[in-house]
Amino acid sequence: MVWDWKSGDKTSASYIEKAKADFAKTHPGVTVEFVAQPFDQYYTLLGAAIQSGKGPDVMLFNGGGQIRDRVDALLPIDEYVAGDKQRLAGWDAFSKDGKTYGAPVTLQGHPIYYNKALYEKAGLDPEQPPKTWDELMSACAAIKKAGAKCFALGNKEGAGIQFWMSGLAPGILTPKEYDDWIAGKRDWNSPAVKQIFKLWKEVNDNGLNNDGANSTAMFNDAFSVFSSGKAAHIISLMSDVGHWKDFGEFLGDKVGVMQAPVVTAGAEPALPYDGGIGYAVAKWTKDPKTAADLVRSLTSTDALTAFYSDAGAIASDTTIDVSQAPPAVGTLVSQLKSGKPALHVALSSKTLDLMGRLSQKLLSGSASVDEAVKQLAASDGTG
Repeated sequence: MVWDWKSGDKTSASYIEKAKADFAKTHPGVTVEFVAQPFDQYYTLLGAAIQSGKGPDVMLFNGGGQIRDRVDALLPIDEYVAGDKQRLAGWDAFSKDGKTYGAPVTLQGHPIYYNKALYEKAGLDPEQPPKTWDELMSACAAIKKAGAKCFALGNKEGAGIQFWMSGLAPGILTPKEYDDWIAGKRDWNSPAVKQIFKLWKEVNDNGLNNDGANSTAMFNDAFSVFSSGKAAHIISLMSDVGHWKDFGEFLGDKVGVMQAPVVTAGAEPALPYDGGIGYAVAKWTKDPKTAADLVRSLTSTDALTAFYSDAGAIASDTTIDVSQAPPAVGTLVSQLKSGKPALHVALSSKTLDLMGRLSQKLLSGSASVDEAVKQLAASDGTG
């Protein structure tokens, strides 16, 4: 049995069928049952299954804290997926202490998308997006005159701050500070880290976000603000929702991708991305090899090509041909080689939850940046 929150989606149907067909080649007669759980309850339901020590054999996870916090309930799968290590990217997000617990299906990044049509309306060059924060603020002023907001933001779930942190940090932190953060040597009191939260508050205070960001759901209300042309920029996703394909349905070829604007001298912008979602094997499964084989089928080239084609996911399989894709895809894929892990993925789910609550207080004015980073440092157990 497989638990996930994707198999019930229409855009995932061909992906699941291809994976089943691949699995059936080597396991004829073995029945695979997919149970699509509601995402907003998924980890609660999974937690109950883990506590009882019984549940699905294979389960879907977000990379980073969500899977790392639960590795005690999972089997390391290194011996089974050794042959896939070169073909697939994004393994680090599904690994802990040198062991691999999940195989990446998608790559999840936080690119800054922009609306080229709004740029044209505002008298800006749509092929030359801002490279510095000052340039971005000038562009925002022109966009405001053209009748649109600068940023689409949804922070009702507290997720907006995660996207903001990871999307903009490559232009704020120096390469050393960035690498130290990912390695667990995080200085929450550094001016650059505080700058992430200062700009978060400042942009909202200056009216550059859509109104009511704290009451706007990221999924999918903020995406709609951008798609409908009410805001010129959104820090969003590149997996299979809130991404180039979703936005392209409304904006056509006017979807642009820009790197983080440079805020701090010496910062070197790069695409922030990690493994997005991936399948893992439960410790209680009676047949680990068969379960791991199903995970391999769920990350087979045929299956992932279907996921990319139908859902628009930037899949983990580096061999998929994207040469005929829209320009936004080419830009994203071209940046993968120089990309870096996203900052928020390095944090525990506990610290991310706290950051979400504090981010709402920062926007509402009920907490200061210094208060927020002090609490986050304490939660993270670093300086």
